[in-house]
Amino acid sequence: MRWPLALVTVSAALAQPALLRQSGFDSAWDIWAPRPEIAPRGYLDPTRSRAKPASLALSGNSNPAVCGGWQRAVSGVEPGRWYRLTAYYRAEGSQYDALQVLARLDWTTTQGRRAGQPDYASRVAPDGAWRRVTLEAPAPEKAAGVSIQLLLLNAPDTTVWWDDITLEAIPAPAPRPVRVAALNLRPDKSASAAASVAAFVAGIEKAVPEKTDIILLPEGITVVGTGKKYLDVAETIPGPTTETLGAVARRRAAWIVAGIYEREGPAVYNTAVLLDRAGRVAGRYRKVYIPREEMEGGITPGRDYPVFRTDFGSIGLMICWDVQYADPARALALRGAEMILMPIWGGNETLAKARAIENHVYLASSGYGFPTLVLGPDGETLAAAPERGQAAVATVDLSKRPYDTWLGELRGRFLKELRLDVNAALAGALR
Repeated sequence: MRWPLALVTVSAALAQPALLRQSGFDSAWDIWAPRPEIAPRGYLDPTRSRAKPASLALSGNSNPAVCGGWQRAVSGVEPGRWYRLTAYYRAEGSQYDALQVLARLDWTTTQGRRAGQPDYASRVAPDGAWRRVTLEAPAPEKAAGVSIQLLLLNAPDTTVWWDDITLEAIPAPAPRPVRVAALNLRPDKSASAAASVAAFVAGIEKAVPEKTDIILLPEGITVVGTGKKYLDVAETIPGPTTETLGAVARRRAAWIVAGIYEREGPAVYNTAVLLDRAGRVAGRYRKVYIPREEMEGGITPGRDYPVFRTDFGSIGLMICWDVQYADPARALALRGAEMILMPIWGGNETLAKARAIENHVYLASSGYGFPTLVLGPDGETLAAAPERGQAAVATVDLSKRPYDTWLGELRGRFLKELRLDVNAALAGALR
């Protein structure tokens, strides 16, 4: 039987033995540091391991400038092929692992020079007493080998142990195309919240194409155009608006995000609700940054930045005034959001582009006094709906890595180099 070429390629990649799989260590590993005087103390520790006796240990050795660690050269790398690095570590005395504990792949040519830029292992998950770090990346052009580097940085009082190191070829990730539609609509002189919601349903039917994966509506769709106050239109979730929009989601087999006002006990929240393709409530985000006008209108602020798994990837939600501050989008990116959906009334378009750029995420907005857009991770406008009744529609590929020729893969660097350990409040009058 003749198998399709794609299946043959995937099977071959899966059947290949790992380039490196090691627990229990030897002289093939050595210590690397930018300068000898800041090198950590490296040794094999027979008392700490996950499997075979001994792990690769690094001590900061009371050196405030410590920077370096274990490295091992591996050959047999093919340009363009994808590889996965998996490593486990334990750390004692660490104050901020993201800054102080680092695994990376530094690609090399046949001449031993750097090929492309290093890739950073930014995905970390607990595994018993250890933590597992993983990195999946393609070997850059001209790469023939790679140096696996397991480092300790800026941690004079820390000891870290590395074990169970694997480097293996993997299939390239499949494309993940997602069709996004953000609606530009502002009902006027609506008799009720239900009438405004009905106008948005009609707008979806008119402007949003079939086979759209996720539909974004603006902030406060139950109050706009009604002349009512927040408390007049506040409702429970699930409630009448999620029931109406849920029917649209089921009919179109699409996810929907919309801004409504949610009542829970005495509290009223400015909420973005997420409905799945079956019309069920899949999640909600309560606006964290409440401007003065909403505070005076009786709105209660939220306290979390949830990220939601969909059938196409991970998404986060923001609402309007959140875009004025860096931390909502940053928190969503740190929690794995690949795309941010933002219902908005009005605001600063430049800041929205900045949030996409600094977090390397796609960002879609649907607003009244704010442009209805789909932005790429570089801040470029992928689609826009300048006129009322239009939808900004774009198909984006969530499998694409944001990459810069000089800086390398940007998302991994961002997640590893972000300094959340420095408390900004300590530097100013907010103490």
